[in-house]
Amino acid sequence: MEVLEIKDIALKQKHIDLGAKMVQFAGFNMPLQYTGLIDEHLNVRNNVGIFDVSHMGEFMIKGEGALDLIQRITSNDASKLVPGKVQYSCFPNTQGGIVDDLLVYMLGENNYMLVVNGANVDKDWDWVVKHNSSGVDIKNISDSISLLAIQGPNAQKMLQPLTNMDLEMTYYTLQQGIFAGVDNVIVSSTGYTGAGGYEVYFHNKDAETIWNAIMKAGEKVNAKMAGLACRDTLRLEMGFCLYGNDINDTTSPIEAGLGWITKFSKDFVNSDNLKKQKEEGVTKKLVGFELIDRGIPRHDYEIVDANGNKIGVVTSGTQSPSLNIPIGMGYVKTEFSKVDSEIYILIRDKKIKAKVVSMPFYKG
Repeated sequence: MEVLEIKDIALKQKHIDLGAKMVQFAGFNMPLQYTGLIDEHLNVRNNVGIFDVSHMGEFMIKGEGALDLIQRITSNDASKLVPGKVQYSCFPNTQGGIVDDLLVYMLGENNYMLVVNGANVDKDWDWVVKHNSSGVDIKNISDSISLLAIQGPNAQKMLQPLTNMDLEMTYYTLQQGIFAGVDNVIVSSTGYTGAGGYEVYFHNKDAETIWNAIMKAGEKVNAKMAGLACRDTLRLEMGFCLYGNDINDTTSPIEAGLGWITKFSKDFVNSDNLKKQKEEGVTKKLVGFELIDRGIPRHDYEIVDANGNKIGVVTSGTQSPSLNIPIGMGYVKTEFSKVDSEIYILIRDKKIKAKVVSMPFYKG
């Protein structure tokens, strides 16, 4: 049996020194939590938290044919991008599912960066290579890049002293410049928390310099480290999909409520079938729900109707730290997908009443 090598992020020792609980995630040793999930979660919502998400993958697509390749393999319309803009998209597969969801960064003319999920880097790279039939210049730089996410309402106040780039940025934009004295750092107004803030991309060789500067800047605003555990609860409160839970190789973007990133103004992998699905409707849909009775929904719990008939499955669930109520996402038969529909979650063979609600759960 093949033993998978667990990779280390460049700043691993820094997290251990801070007392982080480390876990194996997406093939990396990653910090799960520091002071505790609820403390970290609420600090990001109300102040600012520092996440190391260097497990994410980065692919460079450059030169002639770069846009054509991206248009063929992603569902969103990348022709709408201009330099300095970021777009959320996905790689549809040929079976109606999703290879991965990703961000497309337009760095300049014919110059793009794709940011993919850490657990899917190899699979995604193979997918891009397979579809690069016209010899576009592509490069997987994942192993040489570190990524820190500075998230929360005080992120701008914290980071602005470290750069001459104006961090008063609209959502889903990017700048490239000098940050903490290091050149060619990418700062984007993106994140996976719904709390506002930035993601900062830099080379591993500059990791210590940038880490030290960010930690020092954080002291002035009482920033705290934040781990993967609260990243998950923060994204769930916003109704953001997590690959492997809410979307995967068998769920279509239409079923997942991602029709808004599925543009049929162009041809892309499996676009004809997905267009047909959009026009004819789907049999299941991803919904958000709140529990009315006591209990906590978990991944893979069954969703049933009032008579106990299975109508779906929970994909993500937790006790929301911000709202202090149990929330979740899951696929249900389309007839149960309307807001206020009554559904039940099977928890230890007991039917726990819930209702479908609109997302995000956390309105801020």
